[in-house]
Amino acid sequence: MDPEAWVALGTVFVLGAMSPGPSLAVVLRNTMVGGRRQGVMTGIGHGIGFGIYAFLAAAGIATALTLHESTQAILKWGGIALLIWLGVKFLKASMGDSYDSSVEDEHGPSGRAGFAQGFAIAIMNPKIAAWMIALYAPFIEADISTETLFGMGLLGMAIDGTWYVTVATVLTRGDGVSKLRSQARRIDAAMGTLMFVFAGLLFGDYL
Repeated sequence: MDPEAWVALGTVFVLGAMSPGPSLAVVLRNTMVGGRRQGVMTGIGHGIGFGIYAFLAAAGIATALTLHESTQAILKWGGIALLIWLGVKFLKASMGDSYDSSVEDEHGPSGRAGFAQGFAIAIMNPKIAAWMIALYAPFIEADISTETLFGMGLLGMAIDGTWYVTVATVLTRGDGVSKLRSQARRIDAAMGTLMFVFAGLLFGDYL
Protein backbone atom coordinates (compact mmCIF):
# COMPACT_ATOMS: atom_id res chain seq x y z
CA MET A 1 0.00 0.00 0.00
CA ASP A 2 1.11 3.57 -0.56
CA PRO A 3 1.74 5.95 2.37
CA GLU A 4 -1.61 7.70 1.92
CA ALA A 5 -3.43 4.39 2.32
CA TRP A 6 -1.53 3.61 5.54
CA VAL A 7 -2.44 7.04 6.93
CA ALA A 8 -6.09 6.51 6.02
CA LEU A 9 -6.09 3.05 7.62
CA GLY A 10 -4.43 4.38 10.76
CA THR A 11 -7.00 7.17 11.01
CA VAL A 12 -9.86 4.68 10.86
CA PHE A 13 -8.17 2.56 13.55
CA VAL A 14 -7.88 5.63 15.79
CA LEU A 15 -11.53 6.53 15.36
CA GLY A 16 -12.55 2.94 16.03
CA ALA A 17 -10.47 2.76 19.22
CA MET A 18 -11.92 6.03 20.52
CA SER A 19 -15.55 5.01 20.01
CA PRO A 20 -17.37 4.25 23.31
CA GLY A 21 -18.45 0.71 24.10
CA PRO A 22 -17.87 -2.22 26.49
CA SER A 23 -14.11 -2.16 25.85
CA LEU A 24 -13.73 1.42 27.06
CA ALA A 25 -16.05 0.74 29.99
CA VAL A 26 -13.93 -2.19 31.21
CA VAL A 27 -10.68 -0.24 30.84
CA LEU A 28 -12.15 2.71 32.76
CA ARG A 29 -13.53 0.49 35.50
CA ASN A 30 -10.30 -1.44 36.03
CA THR A 31 -8.30 1.79 36.06
CA MET A 32 -10.55 3.59 38.51
CA VAL A 33 -10.93 0.63 40.85
CA GLY A 34 -7.60 -1.17 40.47
CA GLY A 35 -5.23 1.68 39.62
CA ARG A 36 -2.85 2.39 36.77
CA ARG A 37 -1.29 -1.08 36.53
CA GLN A 38 -4.64 -2.84 36.14
CA GLY A 39 -5.84 -0.26 33.62
CA VAL A 40 -2.65 -0.45 31.56
CA MET A 41 -2.70 -4.26 31.53
CA THR A 42 -6.36 -4.23 30.46
CA GLY A 43 -5.46 -1.88 27.61
CA ILE A 44 -2.55 -4.06 26.52
CA GLY A 45 -4.74 -7.17 26.59
CA HIS A 46 -7.40 -5.47 24.50
CA GLY A 47 -4.79 -4.21 22.03
CA ILE A 48 -3.45 -7.73 21.49
CA GLY A 49 -6.95 -9.15 21.06
CA PHE A 50 -7.82 -6.39 18.61
CA GLY A 51 -4.55 -6.95 16.74
CA ILE A 52 -5.39 -10.64 16.28
CA TYR A 53 -8.73 -9.67 14.76
CA ALA A 54 -7.03 -7.07 12.58
CA PHE A 55 -4.62 -9.65 11.16
CA LEU A 56 -7.30 -12.32 10.63
CA ALA A 57 -9.56 -9.88 8.83
CA ALA A 58 -6.70 -8.64 6.67
CA ALA A 59 -5.79 -12.22 5.78
CA GLY A 60 -9.36 -12.91 4.73
CA ILE A 61 -10.03 -15.45 7.47
CA ALA A 62 -12.64 -13.27 9.16
CA THR A 63 -14.48 -13.01 5.84
CA ALA A 64 -14.67 -16.79 5.69
CA LEU A 65 -15.86 -16.95 9.29
CA THR A 66 -18.79 -14.66 8.58
CA LEU A 67 -20.03 -17.14 5.98
CA HIS A 68 -20.69 -19.65 8.74
CA GLU A 69 -23.63 -18.60 10.90
CA SER A 70 -22.68 -21.08 13.61
CA THR A 71 -19.32 -19.36 14.14
CA GLN A 72 -21.00 -15.96 14.34
CA ALA A 73 -23.52 -17.36 16.82
CA ILE A 74 -20.75 -18.80 19.01
CA LEU A 75 -18.97 -15.45 19.09
CA LYS A 76 -22.20 -13.57 19.77
CA TRP A 77 -23.34 -15.78 22.65
CA GLY A 78 -19.82 -15.97 24.01
CA GLY A 79 -19.71 -12.18 24.06
CA ILE A 80 -23.09 -11.99 25.80
CA ALA A 81 -21.97 -14.53 28.41
CA LEU A 82 -18.75 -12.58 29.00
CA LEU A 83 -20.61 -9.30 29.48
CA ILE A 84 -23.07 -10.90 31.89
CA TRP A 85 -20.20 -12.50 33.84
CA LEU A 86 -18.43 -9.14 34.10
CA GLY A 87 -21.70 -7.50 35.14
CA VAL A 88 -22.21 -10.00 37.95
CA LYS A 89 -18.57 -9.69 38.99
CA PHE A 90 -18.71 -5.88 39.14
CA LEU A 91 -22.07 -5.83 40.98
CA LYS A 92 -20.79 -8.32 43.56
CA ALA A 93 -17.70 -6.14 44.04
CA SER A 94 -19.97 -3.13 44.61
CA MET A 95 -21.53 -4.91 47.58
CA GLY A 96 -18.19 -5.93 49.12
CA ASP A 97 -15.78 -4.10 51.38
CA SER A 98 -14.62 -0.59 50.50
CA TYR A 99 -11.41 -0.34 48.51
CA ASP A 100 -8.31 0.86 50.28
CA SER A 101 -6.73 3.48 48.03
CA SER A 102 -3.31 2.80 49.55
CA VAL A 103 -3.32 -0.85 48.52
CA GLU A 104 -3.51 -1.24 44.76
CA ASP A 105 -3.43 -4.96 44.14
CA GLU A 106 -5.32 -6.38 47.08
CA HIS A 107 -8.87 -5.54 46.12
CA GLY A 108 -9.02 -4.63 42.46
CA PRO A 109 -8.33 -7.12 39.68
CA SER A 110 -4.72 -8.17 39.37
CA GLY A 111 -2.65 -7.11 36.37
CA ARG A 112 -3.05 -10.61 34.96
CA ALA A 113 -6.83 -10.55 35.46
CA GLY A 114 -7.01 -7.09 33.90
CA PHE A 115 -5.06 -8.33 30.87
CA ALA A 116 -7.38 -11.35 30.53
CA GLN A 117 -10.49 -9.18 30.74
CA GLY A 118 -9.18 -6.77 28.11
CA PHE A 119 -8.18 -9.61 25.77
CA ALA A 120 -11.50 -11.44 26.22
CA ILE A 121 -13.67 -8.36 25.66
CA ALA A 122 -11.90 -7.86 22.31
CA ILE A 123 -11.85 -11.49 21.17
CA MET A 124 -15.48 -12.22 22.12
CA ASN A 125 -16.87 -9.29 20.15
CA PRO A 126 -18.09 -10.47 16.72
CA LYS A 127 -18.81 -6.89 15.72
CA ILE A 128 -15.07 -6.21 15.59
CA ALA A 129 -14.71 -8.87 12.88
CA ALA A 130 -17.63 -7.44 10.90
CA TRP A 131 -16.26 -3.91 11.29
CA MET A 132 -12.83 -5.07 10.13
CA ILE A 133 -14.23 -6.65 6.99
CA ALA A 134 -15.99 -3.43 6.01
CA LEU A 135 -12.93 -1.39 6.97
CA TYR A 136 -10.46 -3.38 4.89
CA ALA A 137 -12.52 -3.44 1.69
CA PRO A 138 -10.82 -0.37 0.15
CA PHE A 139 -7.33 -1.46 1.20
CA ILE A 140 -6.96 -5.15 0.30
CA GLU A 141 -5.95 -6.23 -3.20
CA ALA A 142 -5.69 -9.70 -4.68
CA ASP A 143 -1.88 -9.63 -4.75
CA ILE A 144 -1.37 -8.10 -1.29
CA SER A 145 1.81 -9.32 0.38
CA THR A 146 2.10 -11.23 3.66
CA GLU A 147 4.26 -8.43 5.03
CA THR A 148 1.47 -5.93 4.39
CA LEU A 149 -1.06 -8.20 6.09
CA PHE A 150 1.13 -8.43 9.19
CA GLY A 151 1.65 -4.69 9.02
CA MET A 152 -2.10 -4.11 9.12
CA GLY A 153 -2.46 -6.34 12.14
CA LEU A 154 0.43 -4.70 13.98
CA LEU A 155 -0.88 -1.23 13.16
CA GLY A 156 -4.29 -2.08 14.61
CA MET A 157 -2.70 -3.63 17.70
CA ALA A 158 -0.41 -0.65 18.29
CA ILE A 159 -3.10 2.01 17.87
CA ASP A 160 -5.77 0.21 19.91
CA GLY A 161 -3.40 -0.73 22.73
CA THR A 162 -1.81 2.72 22.82
CA TRP A 163 -5.18 4.43 23.06
CA TYR A 164 -6.37 2.39 26.04
CA VAL A 165 -3.01 2.53 27.80
CA THR A 166 -3.08 6.31 27.35
CA VAL A 167 -6.58 6.48 28.82
CA ALA A 168 -5.42 4.50 31.86
CA THR A 169 -2.28 6.61 32.28
CA VAL A 170 -4.02 9.99 31.97
CA LEU A 171 -6.80 8.91 34.31
CA THR A 172 -4.32 8.02 37.07
CA ARG A 173 -2.29 11.23 37.05
CA GLY A 174 -2.01 12.97 40.41
CA ASP A 175 -4.40 11.89 43.14
CA GLY A 176 -7.35 11.50 40.78
CA VAL A 177 -7.44 7.73 41.06
CA SER A 178 -7.47 7.88 44.88
CA LYS A 179 -10.55 10.08 44.77
CA LEU A 180 -12.19 7.79 42.25
CA ARG A 181 -11.39 4.69 44.28
CA SER A 182 -13.18 6.23 47.25
CA GLN A 183 -16.27 5.88 45.05
CA ALA A 184 -15.36 2.33 44.00
CA ARG A 185 -18.68 0.80 45.06
CA ARG A 186 -20.67 3.26 42.98
CA ILE A 187 -18.32 2.80 40.03
CA ASP A 188 -18.64 -0.99 40.20
CA ALA A 189 -22.43 -0.76 40.49
CA ALA A 190 -22.63 1.57 37.48
CA MET A 191 -20.21 -0.48 35.36
CA GLY A 192 -21.92 -3.75 36.33
CA THR A 193 -25.26 -2.35 35.19
CA LEU A 194 -23.62 -1.07 32.00
CA MET A 195 -22.30 -4.57 31.22
CA PHE A 196 -25.87 -5.90 31.33
CA VAL A 197 -26.99 -3.06 29.06
CA PHE A 198 -24.25 -3.92 26.55
CA ALA A 199 -25.23 -7.61 26.75
CA GLY A 200 -28.81 -6.65 25.89
CA LEU A 201 -27.65 -4.50 22.99
CA LEU A 202 -25.46 -7.33 21.66
CA PHE A 203 -28.39 -9.75 21.99
CA GLY A 204 -30.55 -7.40 19.95
CA ASP A 205 -27.78 -6.87 17.36
CA TYR A 206 -27.56 -3.19 18.24
CA LEU A 207 -23.92 -3.34 19.36
